[in-house]
Amino acid sequence: MSTDPQAPAAAVAGQGGDLALLGLLQLVSPALPIGAFAWSQGLESAFELDWVRDEESLHAWLSGVLEDGLSRCELPVLARQHAAFLAQDGEAVAGWDAWLAASRETRELAEEDRRLGAALRRLLDSLELLPASSVLPASAGYVTLFAWLAQARGVSPRQALLGFAWAWLENQLAVACKALPLGHTAAQRLVERLRPELVVAVDRALAFTDDELGPLLPGLALASAQHETQYSRLFRS
Repeated sequence: MSTDPQAPAAAVAGQGGDLALLGLLQLVSPALPIGAFAWSQGLESAFELDWVRDEESLHAWLSGVLEDGLSRCELPVLARQHAAFLAQDGEAVAGWDAWLAASRETRELAEEDRRLGAALRRLLDSLELLPASSVLPASAGYVTLFAWLAQARGVSPRQALLGFAWAWLENQLAVACKALPLGHTAAQRLVERLRPELVVAVDRALAFTDDELGPLLPGLALASAQHETQYSRLFRS
């Protein structure tokens, strides 16, 4: 047993990064009870419309959404919300939360963000993890709640963005495995192809200025709108 008086302090300091990592893993886990598995983000309609039919077309769809959607919308806003929470800037938090809500092009996409945010808020409340201050808007969406918890647990902005992008990819592949004749091995091949693209998307998201933000996904918006009235569907609308 060490008798170094600095050893306990060093152990605690070293544990901070580990606890932050574990907190991020908990936040992006498919087992987190917020209902993310119930939404397809227009992907189910892309199957119905035959825009996505196999492994190659699914890769093209996901790569496009990552490049023109997440990297220009959710990911850069997540980084800005992380910084705003760190600075206790409630005005910036509310402003970016409202900006993100306004960027949702269909009712389905808006409902997903609002309902996931409400579910995550209830979970954090039950775990006594909500902030005591009013810096968190009462009707904050999922991205804002995600940013709050990542910041509160000491997760760096870049790691938070990587975790968010990873959770998105896992959810989209789960949708595909349920609704397409796509096996789990094919899904893992797509993970291998898309992992480097997640890193690039985070790099781009962190480099964009405020004036460059905004999704460029007319196809996804059309698919999401179609899904709201699609006759047969597995996922929520």
